[in-house]
Amino acid sequence: MSTHKQLFLFAGYNKDCIIDDALIYYVSQLSNYGDVIVCMDCDCKTSEINKIEKYTIHTIAARHGEYDFGSYKRAYQYARDKNILNNYDYVYLVNDSVFGPLFDISEILYKIESKKTDAVGMVVATHKTHSYMESWFVRLNKKIFMSDWFDKFITSVKKESDKYVVTIKYEHGLTNIIREHNCSCGGLFTVHGRETYNNPKYLFKHGCPFVKKLSFLRHNGALGKQIKYILKYCDKNAAHVIMNTANQLYGKQYMNWLLTNNIFKIWLRNIIYFKNKLLNGGL
Repeated sequence: MSTHKQLFLFAGYNKDCIIDDALIYYVSQLSNYGDVIVCMDCDCKTSEINKIEKYTIHTIAARHGEYDFGSYKRAYQYARDKNILNNYDYVYLVNDSVFGPLFDISEILYKIESKKTDAVGMVVATHKTHSYMESWFVRLNKKIFMSDWFDKFITSVKKESDKYVVTIKYEHGLTNIIREHNCSCGGLFTVHGRETYNNPKYLFKHGCPFVKKLSFLRHNGALGKQIKYILKYCDKNAAHVIMNTANQLYGKQYMNWLLTNNIFKIWLRNIIYFKNKLLNGGL
């Protein structure tokens, strides 16, 4: 069990302005290991905020359109302005682009905090020319989160023209600026390209306690078999919460279609997926 003091800055979004079961579950699990500040990029009613009130030290819910880094910014500013940042050994940036935790995360957090690097991502993605920490679960030490340069970086987040710009400027930018200031980065899991989305079973079998929500929607349902495997072998409470929320988000009809047992349908989806992959250069 960790003896470090941790603060989780949690970024959330829901198109219907609700706090769903999966978010409640995620935040409640994090609250077992540290303090949590939630910032929702949507206008939630007080009745929705009340669902997680007992798990957080503060919740913000107002539409800002700056994606997850805009929520990280607001949660960070709250902690900074309340003069509580220095109380923590680590600050985590986490968001609800994933379902989970799929199992108890005590050991995972211990491994993250045992890393000697100044920043640790749950996943590091590699490309031909560079690598970066995926920003949905990142641990920062005091050398970073108490620095003037990090304050300048995170408070400079603004609304951008599209999500691609956000990814390059802020997600890749976080790793870049950490390295530019002679701080080190690392990760628990390393993937190439879009494998976090496209190969969730591999990550799960190697100990990653989260599955990307986009995995439920990619490749014309070709990932349904992998998702079904994860739901079968993950914590039963987590599986129940994920199915409840996925049924709300994507519809019961879609989820039944995605998780089909029909071998022919599964085979056909994979044929279509690999055909598209060949035609579209790895999509």
